[in-house]
Amino acid sequence: MKIFITGGNGLVGTAVTSLLLQQRHEVTHMQRQAVPDGFCDGNVRTILADGTGSGPWQDEMIDHDVVINLAGATIFTRWNEKNKSLIYKSRIITTRNIVQALGRKGNRVKRFISTSAVGYYGPHGDELLTEEDPPGDDFLARVTRDWEGEALLAERFGVSTAITRFGIVLSEKGGALGQLIPLFRLGLGSPLGNGRQWFPWIHREDLARIILFLVDNTRIRGPVNCTAPAPVTNRELTTVLARVLGRPAFLPAVPSFALKLVLGEFASVLLGGQRAVPTRLIGEGFPFSHRSLAEALEDILKAG
Repeated sequence: MKIFITGGNGLVGTAVTSLLLQQRHEVTHMQRQAVPDGFCDGNVRTILADGTGSGPWQDEMIDHDVVINLAGATIFTRWNEKNKSLIYKSRIITTRNIVQALGRKGNRVKRFISTSAVGYYGPHGDELLTEEDPPGDDFLARVTRDWEGEALLAERFGVSTAITRFGIVLSEKGGALGQLIPLFRLGLGSPLGNGRQWFPWIHREDLARIILFLVDNTRIRGPVNCTAPAPVTNRELTTVLARVLGRPAFLPAVPSFALKLVLGEFASVLLGGQRAVPTRLIGEGFPFSHRSLAEALEDILKAG
């Protein structure tokens, strides 16, 4: 198949691309600018375009069988008004432009997989969250709600659409874990706030395999929680990561007010959390390779 990926050079996109190439699919990446250390493979075609604007990239995209939308500015930053606008527009406008193109004459795309996040639910304490639960009302929940709404409009053009609600992606390549490991190796790891907030994690390898699973299973439509079956609390994460690294974890928790002072509104993401579980994937029999946080961290640290 011919597969078009936005954000293909990112943390998740590179893992997805590697698996697609192993299966001998043709892959096209769309990115805003050339990336010096991006994905290097002669079998990947790259086009430079900004998805927040219309252009020739839309006609190129609809000459593919599958579109995987991974585009979006990072949320791991202080949320001032400028950054919040970028977080919103990079997701909603890009997705809107993708879907608009799917309605054009000559479209051959039959499957659309668009990213979202378990932040859709907002903070819910200890409540188990499945794909049936409603959205929250904080900033990230509003972004993901609108993002999903734009993506699901592809169904009106006969394009089977799945929404991948990412948990926190664990990888040796960076992401949240890349920020934590240096601190823990120095013996500076500690829980955040009260440590009771849930940490809905997913190993990058499993996330890439989930996306390919959804490429092949076009009957699965709508939202899919992309998290490991056993979420942990922030305090449990601290304990397990310290143990795997062979480092102490006896420092007092970082106070909530200190996180809010340094990170502003973004601190709510770290202090809230969601106890999201992959109900649909379990029901479909998806074979997780990494079900235990300790095993996943050991695998990641071995690879790193």
